[in-house]
Amino acid sequence: MSTNYLSEAGIFLVSTLFDLYILIVALRFLLQCVRADFYNPLSQFIVTLTNPPLRRLRRWIPGYGGVDWACLLLLFALQILELVLVGLFGDAPVPSLSGLLVLSFASLVRLGIYILMFAIIIQVIISWVSPGAYNPGTVLLHRLTDFMLRPAKRLLPPVSGVDFSPWLVLIVLQLLIILLVKPLMYFGYTLSGYVF
Repeated sequence: MSTNYLSEAGIFLVSTLFDLYILIVALRFLLQCVRADFYNPLSQFIVTLTNPPLRRLRRWIPGYGGVDWACLLLLFALQILELVLVGLFGDAPVPSLSGLLVLSFASLVRLGIYILMFAIIIQVIISWVSPGAYNPGTVLLHRLTDFMLRPAKRLLPPVSGVDFSPWLVLIVLQLLIILLVKPLMYFGYTLSGYVF
């Protein structure tokens, strides 16, 4: 019985620590993709936390085509390592290599979608509570979500001063989770030999 509690505690610790760091690295990658202000204090915080492993990786993996490949490799490596460690702590077998790759990809896509959804929801709440507020966080939120909200506003212009474009984007992002991420996760588990 105590072994169960120990393995549950181990899974919790591994998942929490890895998920937090993967979140920070994913934020860095997304902020680089949208060309957010590098000198923003929050950007600097994220850069400081992620620079040690990325500096080493960039010696062998340079950026190409505007994509930070070292950052992507670090995300994949961390996600794969988390899945392996959780499998070792838990009762389930460690997924096969092909299953690990598909599950890692699906998990990272899901994380990216959740980050964007969360950013939109926070932005909507801030617009209700304190419209026009300016601080480093709101600047990054705006930069992170603008590439989705701008086209959505063209498709669905404000009605009587109420902007429904964030809800349209949230619906599309949720559909992506249902139609893309969940089938990928199922495929990854199938490749790993899990039976549902």
